[in-house]
Amino acid sequence: MAPLWRGAVLFRVGTFVFATMGLLLHQSEYQRQWLGWLVLGVMAGWTVFTAYAYSRESGRRAPIVVVDVLLTLVLIGLSALVLDRGYLETPRPTITTVWGASCIVVAAIHGGQVGGLLAGGTNALVSFLVRGYFTIDIVRDTVMLIAVGFVIGMASTTARRSAMQLDQALRAQAATAERERLARSIHDGVLQVLSRVRRRGSEVGGEAAELAKLAGEQEVALRSLISAAPPDSSVDGEVDLGPQLQVLATPQVQVSVPATPVRLPTSTATELVAIAREALANADKHAGPDARAWVLLEDLGDDVVLSVRDNGPGIPEGRLAEAEAEGRMGVSRSIRGRVADLGGSLALLTAPGDGVEWEIKVRRGGTE
Repeated sequence: MAPLWRGAVLFRVGTFVFATMGLLLHQSEYQRQWLGWLVLGVMAGWTVFTAYAYSRESGRRAPIVVVDVLLTLVLIGLSALVLDRGYLETPRPTITTVWGASCIVVAAIHGGQVGGLLAGGTNALVSFLVRGYFTIDIVRDTVMLIAVGFVIGMASTTARRSAMQLDQALRAQAATAERERLARSIHDGVLQVLSRVRRRGSEVGGEAAELAKLAGEQEVALRSLISAAPPDSSVDGEVDLGPQLQVLATPQVQVSVPATPVRLPTSTATELVAIAREALANADKHAGPDARAWVLLEDLGDDVVLSVRDNGPGIPEGRLAEAEAEGRMGVSRSIRGRVADLGGSLALLTAPGDGVEWEIKVRRGGTE
């Protein structure tokens, strides 16, 4: 944003020079010359202050911009006291001239289209009240002031968004490079050791076979972790849910996600991952050591569906209500509570011997 702020400072300085020339040329026609010079002095002081403030990151703050707009409107309004009615009824410039439009540029840079429109609209209104009449020239100036605020505000918003996207891309690139470096180191060391332990343990048998099984599980989990893309956040606070679910994969858990990113607000994605972890923890606890689980993520456009299924013995009818009555609130709080907070819907499909399937459906734009 620094180039836009530098442009605003140059615009203000240039328009102040123009306003000074206008006063020198028309001061003999002013009703109160002393007040005209006083207004010009305030304009000079404020131009110097804002040139310093807007040249620094710490000075580009909302309070200064608001004071800038209000002070400019007051100085424009003082033209009604500096100039007489006969002067104001002609198309000759007011005391502030185009210097008065510099606050619109500043408001648009800081506040985007909304800030530019508000500053341009109020500036045009005060200018009209000072003149006291409505002509085609007034209409033209009004349209130009509002258009300037909107266009510069749009440029400011676009520049800010582009800068944030560039920063995000650079951070993602750095994270990916570091991830690849770590992946090479892990592959050359840890993964090779785990793979060797798994093979040798299986060959030896006995207690070594149990160690081989554990080494194999950690090998799969580690490979899944280093192969998943980093969960980088986007400009609007969204993340790709897929990579965050992929790290849940183990030899007993299969994770399937779309090939394209499934972007959700960071808070929503975090809650869905927590729901999946809780469902898998329940499957690991109740489905038995040989049970398998599947995590499926579906992108339906406006909706996102997360399914977690296992092939365990299922949940007997009434068991969840009984557990809740006994004070065990794991499913109620960790799964149902989270889904309710997200404004989504939850379906539980289970029967004795048929395993358990949780289906969570949430809308991208909020509650259903």
